[in-house]
Amino acid sequence: TSQENLSPEEKKIASRVQFTFFQKSTFFQVKLGGLGGWNRNGCYVKNSTENETICSCNHLTSFAVLLVSMPVCGIFCRNDKILNFITYIGCGVSAIFLSVTLLTYLAFELIKNLCDISYKIKIRRDIPSKILIHLCFSLLLLNLVFLLDSWMALYRDAEGLCISTAFFLHYFLLVSFTWMGLEALHMYLAIVKVFNNFMSRYMLKFSLVGWGVPLVVVIIVIAVNKENYGRFSDGTNDFCWLNNNITFYVAVVAYFCIIFVLNLAMFVVVMIHLRRIKRRNPHNNQYRSSLHDLRSVTGLTFLLGLTWGFAFFAWGPVHLAFTYMFTILNSLQGFLIFIFHCALKENVRKQWRIYLCCGSLRLAENSGIATLLTKLKTSCRLPLIDVLCVSPFNLSNVFFFCRVESDSHKEQPH
Repeated sequence: TSQENLSPEEKKIASRVQFTFFQKSTFFQVKLGGLGGWNRNGCYVKNSTENETICSCNHLTSFAVLLVSMPVCGIFCRNDKILNFITYIGCGVSAIFLSVTLLTYLAFELIKNLCDISYKIKIRRDIPSKILIHLCFSLLLLNLVFLLDSWMALYRDAEGLCISTAFFLHYFLLVSFTWMGLEALHMYLAIVKVFNNFMSRYMLKFSLVGWGVPLVVVIIVIAVNKENYGRFSDGTNDFCWLNNNITFYVAVVAYFCIIFVLNLAMFVVVMIHLRRIKRRNPHNNQYRSSLHDLRSVTGLTFLLGLTWGFAFFAWGPVHLAFTYMFTILNSLQGFLIFIFHCALKENVRKQWRIYLCCGSLRLAENSGIATLLTKLKTSCRLPLIDVLCVSPFNLSNVFFFCRVESDSHKEQPH
């Protein structure tokens, strides 16, 4: 600030005060009407001596900064602290439960017994579970990097550290979007096209796309200009992120728009297709209630990242409301995936009871097999059934019968 209007004594006093700013515009903020003022929130005295006082100010950034354009001030500033609180609690909770989900799918064994043929396979061996593991891993890394980001921005002399943090945050965000898209693609191929997902190197191809395409994008961004990554100010906070608007809209918003539109389209097509199947086979719906269907649709909404679409509506008079919805649902996405695709799955809960519980809560490894057999034979309505390949499509709890044989004929249901 200018010291032209200060007296020599005032200039001497001002020279003894040193401010270490974590952000550029938090403390002297532009308010409505064009007036400004100093904001003491988040600031504290770091060190004070007779000749010098050092102040430090530490503020965090809400999850909405990843996709939502943040206003400079106004009413939004009064909600900044609440959004930050929601963000960091939500990301922390999601990171914990994503870790639990990964441990569950990677460690536990699912016991399957179909039509008197008993065998063990890992939960992770079916294709949907493998895709879910990749998505959970990318979301876990995204949440961890985001939680560390604001602290990395504290080291203002280590510009390379901030650039690296922004690079990895961008990469894991795009990886998460990509695996959400691959979830939708696999669901479409499995249900609508009845595509054989046991084709050669199916998961290898998905993995190359899921981790490779985002890597190409971030490499191009940093190759064009490494200063595309760095300290970004959303109007109140500093954050290691993309600080070029054109790069942000091309490498983040446009990328997400493509994924979101494709996911939404495939989601609608799959729901219509499943509705038709349900109408053609009303006898198979006796075990499914409307609440069960609603739970499946809600779980798919979070799994495919459709809640990230609230970013499209976060503008104008509804900006604040949709920013809250965006922040709450997407910072908690990992937790919601755990609820709908881990905790509410009967076979996963059985694994927990088999391996983690004791006493009356513990289940034997062959528990529930007789019930499963009865349901399968009743649903198939064949005199003698040999189900050779059944894949539980865990996204919508629909059983896909890959091959059903009877003693008199073979049949491939669609």
